[in-house]
Amino acid sequence: MKNTLPETGGFFARDRDIHPPAYTPGYKTSVLRSPQRAPISLDGTRSEITGPVFGHNMLGAFDNDLIVNYAQPGEMAIGQRILVHGRVLDERGIGVSGALLEFWQANAGGRYRHKKETYLAPLDPNFGGFGRTITDDDGTYAFRTIKPGAYPWPNGVNDWRPAHIHFSIFGHGFAQRLITQMYFEGDPLIWLCPIVKTIPDEDAIRRLVAPLDMNNTIPMDLRAYKFDIVLRGRRSTFFENRKEGN
Repeated sequence: MKNTLPETGGFFARDRDIHPPAYTPGYKTSVLRSPQRAPISLDGTRSEITGPVFGHNMLGAFDNDLIVNYAQPGEMAIGQRILVHGRVLDERGIGVSGALLEFWQANAGGRYRHKKETYLAPLDPNFGGFGRTITDDDGTYAFRTIKPGAYPWPNGVNDWRPAHIHFSIFGHGFAQRLITQMYFEGDPLIWLCPIVKTIPDEDAIRRLVAPLDMNNTIPMDLRAYKFDIVLRGRRSTFFENRKEGN
């Protein structure tokens, strides 16, 4: 337990130019989802900004290992085994400790494990596609998984989502939640995706792409990809549920 007081004071100014407009007809669901009126700012309630506090005691032993956390005893998920790691940082490059990260994804064939899934790719009975972890004191996180597959989606006649992993980042307050996606270096579908095309800043798109990290690859086992998440500031990661800024 640390006795240091939490920091107070203003945040760096938000860079709103990197976020896409809410109404982007090329991404069809934005037509119905986009706001019909101008946004307004509301103060958070005390319960929203002060709790709950997440701790390591709420995590299971294999929550950060998607290769085995839904598998039958002695079995493993099918697919290319990878390690995803990085840091959650603030605008000054300082690690954010104690942040709860949830992540979910499709399986190696590009299929999600939920009842409304319509893609014909097979399910992997040993892969659930969901996990979570908490950042260390310096903001570091890591988890094992399999590389997800691309999949078609009914936005256009032949639109496909590139391989990606969804991230949800919770702070120390109930309402401190941000959502983003991680893509994989070298995937040509990134630049064809109608969702990605809504982001007007090319550098912001590149910050969503995790490079291959051979220095942390485990020989004969796991390839590594490095994905840092930067909160607020000019290098802020794009968050799909906070287009006004994080």
